[in-house]
Amino acid sequence: MKSFIKTFRERSLPVFLAGTVLLSFLGCGEKPNLGNNLADNDEQEAMVINLFGPMEKSKPNVKNAARSAFDQTVIMAEERLGLRVEYRTYTAENYQEKTYDDVVLDRVRNHMDDLYLLNPDTLLVLGSEGELADLSGLACAENLRDVVKTANTVDGKLVGIPQEVVAYGLFVNQDLFDQYHLALPNTPEEFLECCRVFKENGIETPIGANRWWLENFVFAQAYAELYNGDDTEAQIEALNNGTAKYSDYMRPGFEYLKELIDKGYIDAEAAYTAEAIEGEGPDFLAGKTPIVMAYWSVANAETAYGNPNFHMQVIGFPSALGQMPVISITGYGISAEAEHLEEAMEVLDVILSDEALQLYAENNRVISPSKNVEVDCVDALKPLNDRVNEGVYVLGSNANLKVEQWGNTCLIVRELLNGASVDDCMAMFDELQEESLNE
Repeated sequence: MKSFIKTFRERSLPVFLAGTVLLSFLGCGEKPNLGNNLADNDEQEAMVINLFGPMEKSKPNVKNAARSAFDQTVIMAEERLGLRVEYRTYTAENYQEKTYDDVVLDRVRNHMDDLYLLNPDTLLVLGSEGELADLSGLACAENLRDVVKTANTVDGKLVGIPQEVVAYGLFVNQDLFDQYHLALPNTPEEFLECCRVFKENGIETPIGANRWWLENFVFAQAYAELYNGDDTEAQIEALNNGTAKYSDYMRPGFEYLKELIDKGYIDAEAAYTAEAIEGEGPDFLAGKTPIVMAYWSVANAETAYGNPNFHMQVIGFPSALGQMPVISITGYGISAEAEHLEEAMEVLDVILSDEALQLYAENNRVISPSKNVEVDCVDALKPLNDRVNEGVYVLGSNANLKVEQWGNTCLIVRELLNGASVDDCMAMFDELQEESLNE
């Protein structure tokens, strides 16, 4: 099973960090410039705080809102604190066969940098090892949404804070739903009925899928009541101590996915190999596929689904509690043994302050981790945004759960796509849980 988990880490960069930063960072198509600093040469004597992440600093005149907004928050910290933040950048060409997560784990354990952008699984691993500083004492932590604190708390310590909350939903062609007199689905049964109508009216594959995001169907059904009930902490503790089984939560979602595949609503063979957006995107934009799944920022990106020639809506995944957004959260963390621990804390407090987060959210039109920061979203995202603001969602990544969720579920879903039975998939969850109990 350890090789199974390693396979996830080899693919984790596009799953998480692409969802928050890399789509927009890489849009300009430029090579990393590791020596490009914001500070002028006469500032070389200032204290340097090292930030390791998947991105380099923006070059002048590059039109990229996400890069520009992040850099502006860094400049804010540099000017207020009288120091420099230097980017140490991950690139595949530098690290060859090592993934971003592999490199981050090594760098944090060896105290090579001060600040890091971390995926949920590395937050869990490094937090459990005591390698990450507790951020709960920062002023910015007082303003965080509960979902952020829940997702990024390990052993009672808040080990990561993001600049945005990544919400996943179903992107639907409202025009096609209207054409066949279909209401947007809320429950699994209503969703099946919509797919049946589309199929019977000549739409060969109603759901455009890829190898990364089908697990959202599972999470929405598995954890709707867990995260939207009154005993969330007790249920999580039961999963962690083995008195409850992950497989019991997951089974309905996997059985549902199997039904979607068996009825031809999802092309399992295509989904097994398709890259996100590249695989299903063209047919969705051409009006051939009425339903795809993606994360919030894709609705803002002109290179993705930000400018369709039809009326698009983004809704939650079907669940017993209605349309259910699925949230995955990365985070900036600080090495517990950082050379400049106090100064790194101060930098993080500035770039994650409400002022900086307002700037970031307005530029990127994203959900802010701060409960005090809200921005207008595009009309297509309002159904998903309303649910998140109501506090209705499930977490696809939660550092409180001892079995890492997003990556493992993604890989087990791929086993289902490749022909494994639901019972086989549940046995994989049982094995992962047993390993966590023995650690």
